[in-house]
Amino acid sequence: MLKFVKHNLETIDGVAIYPIISLTIFFVVFVAFFIWAYTYKKDTLKELSELPFND
Repeated sequence: MLKFVKHNLETIDGVAIYPIISLTIFFVVFVAFFIWAYTYKKDTLKELSELPFND
């Protein structure tokens, strides 16, 4: 099965760029989320963490 897919992908010009693009998008999103989470205000995080107990 993989042989048929691999053969079809080898015939497409420029198909090697797609794994590079997808890895770059994943890395950028991961780094952006890390920066967003790291710079989140501590007071807001504490307030959000206590929400389940505020009944």
